[in-house]
Parts: sequence; C-alpha cells; structure tokens
Amino acid sequence: MDLSISSPLCGPSPAAPAPAPTSTLILYPKSQIFRSFNPRNSYLSNPLLSRRYFPIRAQVSDPAVDDGFVIDDVPHLTTFLPDLPSYPNPLQNSQAYAIVKQTFVRPEDVVAQKIVVQRDSSRGKHFLRAGPREKVYFTSEEVRACIVTCGGLCPGINTVIREIVCGLNYMYGVNDILGIQGGYRGFYSKNTLTLTPKVVNDIHKRGGTFLLTSRGGHDTQKIVDNIQDRGINQVYIIGGDGTQRGAARIFEEVEKRGLKVAVAGIPKTIDNDIAVIDKSFGFDTAVEEAQRAINAAHVEVESVENGIGIVKLMGRYSGFIAMFATLASRDVDCCLIPESPFYLEGKGGLFEFIEERLKENGHIVIVVAEGAGQEYLAQSMQGIDEKDASGNRLLLDVGLWLTQNIKDHFTKERKMAINMKYIDPTYMIRAIPSNASDNIYCTLLAQSAVHGAMAGYTGFTVGPVNSRHAYIPISHVTETQNTVKLTDRMWARLLASTNQPSFLNCDESRGGKVCKDTIDLINNMKITSI
Repeated sequence: MDLSISSPLCGPSPAAPAPAPTSTLILYPKSQIFRSFNPRNSYLSNPLLSRRYFPIRAQVSDPAVDDGFVIDDVPHLTTFLPDLPSYPNPLQNSQAYAIVKQTFVRPEDVVAQKIVVQRDSSRGKHFLRAGPREKVYFTSEEVRACIVTCGGLCPGINTVIREIVCGLNYMYGVNDILGIQGGYRGFYSKNTLTLTPKVVNDIHKRGGTFLLTSRGGHDTQKIVDNIQDRGINQVYIIGGDGTQRGAARIFEEVEKRGLKVAVAGIPKTIDNDIAVIDKSFGFDTAVEEAQRAINAAHVEVESVENGIGIVKLMGRYSGFIAMFATLASRDVDCCLIPESPFYLEGKGGLFEFIEERLKENGHIVIVVAEGAGQEYLAQSMQGIDEKDASGNRLLLDVGLWLTQNIKDHFTKERKMAINMKYIDPTYMIRAIPSNASDNIYCTLLAQSAVHGAMAGYTGFTVGPVNSRHAYIPISHVTETQNTVKLTDRMWARLLASTNQPSFLNCDESRGGKVCKDTIDLINNMKITSI
C-alpha cells in the first residue's frame, strides 16, 4: 500500500512514485482517532478541524484501506475545568532554551508504540510526545507542588526528586515545593519538608530516598483531603505499578471534586516490569552492579574444585535483571527466570546440565531471579500465602532452596564433592546511587513530568516509548506487567550465549522446535498476583 498524507496539520508529504495513485478524501470520525481529546489543547483547536470529522487528504492505492492510526490521549485539566485560563510558557524567555531550534512540542507530535510494521499493517497506537508546550495553565506564583516516593528502594529516586525541584524552580520559577515524607501515608500522618534547589543539591549522590518511603497506606479520601487543605495543585508521585494505581485513584477523586490539581506519575521499578515504556530508571544501574556479584561468584568457584556458584537477583515476576546481567557478564552458565519454567531431575534437567558443566569446566555459575521456581518451592516447602503492605505475594527464598537441593543431589545421590557458593546482593544493589546513564534518564523523566503538569496534563505517567519520551495515561502502565517474552529473540540470544537448556519440551521430528501447545501456554501466561 502506497500512502502519503496531506493535512492542514502536517503539510504535504513526498508523493509516491508512479504509477500515481488515485486521490481520495477520507473522513475519519473523531472518536476513532482521538480519545477524550480536549479542544483547548489538541489538534481540534485548529478551526479547520473543528467539524464532526477530521478531514485528511490522502493518496492511497486502495480507497477502502484504513491505516489504523490511533492517538491515546491523556486527560487535561480543561476536560473538567473548561474555563481555565492559559498563559505563555516562560521558557520562551529562558536563556537555556534561547538557542533551541524548536522550543515547544507541537500539539500534533506523537510517538508510535509500534515502530516495526508491514506495508499493509495497522499503524497502531500513538502517545503524545513529552516536552514543553507553548501554553501553560499555572503561573509560577500559584503553583504549590508536592513530591512523594512510595514502595521499595531503587537507584535514581533522589535524582528524580532533585530534578523535579530544580526543573520547577529553574525553568518555571516555582518556589513553593513540598516533600511528603514516608510514602502515601505521609500525606496525613507525617510532616512535610520544604524543598529548594539548595536543599536537594547533592542528594543524587546518595542511595535510597531523601523523602523516606513506605508500602501501602493509601487512603484516597484522606490524601485528597490533605491535598485540598494544603492548597497543593501539582502532585508528583514516584513509584511502581501499585503506586501508579494509587495515583490513578487520586486523579479520579481530584477530577470528581473539580480541583485544579495536576497528578503526574514517574514509574519506578528496579525489576523493569512497568508496561509500555522501554525501561524503568535504576534498571541499568542494577544490571551494572549485579556484575560485581556475578564476578565474585565466578572468582570463588573458579578457585576450587567442582565449584558451583549461585547468584540471586531481583525479579519478582519479571526476569529482566537476571537476563541482562547474564548477557553482560559472559561468566554465567545458566539463567533461571520466573517466565521460564525449569525442572531439576531427569533428562535435560538442571542437575544433568550442572554435572556436564562441572566435567567440562570444573565450575559453574547460575543466576536465578527471586521469582523463579516458586511453584516448585510451594510443593516442597510449606507455602506462605501472605502479602506485603503493597499487596505483593511474599516469595520463598529460591536461592537457598536451590542451593540445598543441588548440594543434596550431588553429595548424597551422585557422591560428588562440590563447593557451593551462594551470593544474594539484593539490598546492596537497591541501595546504591544511580550510575551516569540512569542519572541522565532520571533528569529527562523529571523534566518531562514538570513540563506536562505545567501544561495542564493530569492523570498521566511519563517514560520513553521507542526511545522517545511520551505522556501515557496512568491506566495503561497498570493494566499489565512487562515480562520477558520467551518467544522473542532476546531470550534466544541468552540461550545461545550460555548454551543452557531451554527446559521446554521439543519435538525432535521437527528439528527441535518447541511444540505449539508449549508456545501457546507461554504466550497466554498471565501474572495473577500483582
């Protein structure tokens, strides 16, 4: 399908080569292209586009073709407060942006969620591109912002806090910024801190969170009451999927009460299990720091006879840290993740593989994600049907369980002398400051969130989609979790790198291809405990 589009928004695009296709005017219903788009800040502000249909002059070889272009908009304050005044963005007078060729993001700029497409496939979903807008809906004098951090620790939290404060102050002249201490419950049970660029100047050099954190404690009514009583009109919420679900409820209550409060989420999870976005901050730092633990295990087992080293890394439901740390290390012989089932005994099992590697190399290093093999632990140990304050199921220690089972198998059944080394660097990794790459990433996240809130967007989270930062409805990042796809090439690259077994049933008559039933099972696997 040859397609070139000319519209009042984007101008003519290069014409397709001969033979020239027919020229057809296609009318797309607004409901098909825009979801809750607000006329004040959207394409529809153009008088040419204010009619019932959005006219696009398209040259298509088949007039009946629908390219499936969809924009997933985020809420705006003017959706429920239509009479809000707007103001010129102060960045137009900023020295920092004086030499920028295009200071403001155009309203028609969007980011594609799917960038690999076929000639006749749908163009798919798009998100609003993040960045400063020409108009803002807050003056610097009226802004009273607050920042809260929730959930577990992760490298980079302090950098995000710092850059939100500095972004609000340096770019928009905001001086009234509060820090909510101790997570969500801090809104109604803790004192606040006054945050200034001077106060947060060097907190990025420390691990943890400057504002303290906690799990649970979310009471929507109490939180919004406190926001209203304190006169807060911008809320920046840093946390994982559970925290973002709480942010969505805060936004809904704010909208219900008709408050001029922008709610912005900054997704945080060291496991990299937030959906839609490319990756979460702190992930690169975690992978880098995990190398030290893997290297230590390799040195230990290489220095003894029949050395077996096990390194347990984070990954409750998603094995990204274990997978990427394994690929980066080159010293790992086997990687076990929650998404990939494995078994210990029998042909093609883990015990057989360990014995083969010991005969070949005299040592073996195994990386295991904390959520791997939980079904086996539940069968052999007393299951713990408990959850933490965030609603996460408490996991059994797969590292200790695997260590004991390997030791029992080789010493009691195989009568082999082995040297077991077990390393759990979880808290060492969580507690360190972010590295250079994550520091830059945290800066982009924080500034994008500030630009979005000042432009009047609310109920959104921010993150990179195909390497371009975008504004995403909070509901999208909480619907599902990002997990390792065993049918994608990245897991195949790991298997090729370690030469470990896949632990999946194969049909030798079809060249070792995994059977269709197994693939269907993998593709349909869903995480039920979040």
